[in-house]
Amino acid sequence: MGRSSWLRRLGAGALAAGVGLLAWNAAEQLGPPSVTASLTVAGAALADPAAALEAVRQLAQEDPPAQPAAAEAAPSPQPTPAPAAASAAPEQAAASEPPPAVSEEPVPEPTAQPQPRPENAGQIVTEHYEQGEGGLYIPCGAGTIKNCTSLSASQVAQAASQGLPFSIEPGSSEPQVLIMHTHATETYELEEKDWYDPSFTCRSTDLSVNMTAVGEEIANQLNAAGIVTLHDTTLHDYPSYNGSYERSNETVRAYLEQYPSIKVVLDVHRDAIEPASGQRVSAVAEIDGQTAAQVMIICGADNGGNLPNFRQNLAFAAAWENAMESRYPGLTRPVLFDYRYYNQDLTTGSLLIEIGSHGNTLEQAKYSGRLVGQALAALFGGQ
Repeated sequence: MGRSSWLRRLGAGALAAGVGLLAWNAAEQLGPPSVTASLTVAGAALADPAAALEAVRQLAQEDPPAQPAAAEAAPSPQPTPAPAAASAAPEQAAASEPPPAVSEEPVPEPTAQPQPRPENAGQIVTEHYEQGEGGLYIPCGAGTIKNCTSLSASQVAQAASQGLPFSIEPGSSEPQVLIMHTHATETYELEEKDWYDPSFTCRSTDLSVNMTAVGEEIANQLNAAGIVTLHDTTLHDYPSYNGSYERSNETVRAYLEQYPSIKVVLDVHRDAIEPASGQRVSAVAEIDGQTAAQVMIICGADNGGNLPNFRQNLAFAAAWENAMESRYPGLTRPVLFDYRYYNQDLTTGSLLIEIGSHGNTLEQAKYSGRLVGQALAALFGGQ
């Protein structure tokens, strides 16, 4: 072999190694799809060094593939969602809550720091709601049921008196209760005051201050009593408020499929009581020397066959209302029995409960969550 030929081959080999190294580095930046191209460049270096160098330069100038955005904290536990039922109910708002004016915008987060009162501040009024009297109200032990249906008082009373339609097993290792939130981003004032900032939407994606914080208080009481309770923290109403009930329907169905032992499904909300323009209500009760947010159970009535098990749900609502009101007088508002749906066909123990209103504070609502959970544990025969 001549000296000049040997030098040419040595130079080509060095060039191939250098080009291959550059190509491999480019592939590391560009990800797996570019590895094959990089090796091709390296192999082509001996045949056409100039073309290979140009190919490496072009590879290095490509934009790297976009990385997937970080997902929000996953609910715990969260089974794989089941397919939505064909009969999923149309979207429904909570009892007194209008949908947000703009449901697709980022949710402003409340701040724990004291805020100066704005010039256009609205008024927070404090109210305590008594149990009802008269033709609309049917007694259920210490509480009452507000009958907003065409059923007679005797029909409602008969259904309400049947007792729990299911059997809870304290001490069982199998889940008995599911707590979830169709409107999880509902939230409260973070300090007690007589005014509110109109720019505050009363919604937050922060799990430490929205409905999931209240649901956790209820779940803790039940679990402490030996009643295994699951708590789903999915934000069904974010980023879109519309379709919240369809999404929560899928979630509940998935839990029921994975845990058929679940007897009770509680959809925990916050009310929005506005008696006059510019006013928000703080619904309160004094329980054991501490201010609690008043609570209200909502039970749907059958409307054309959509809730065939409504009588069982109503019996549960009456028993739970009595347990709370007899244990903590003044904690509850009358049960609202009305033509609502709220996915209450999924079990014979499906109810919605409103914990306070948007004028209440988070601490008042969390205190009520503990009371609600204790009364429920006692009703279920927990330890």
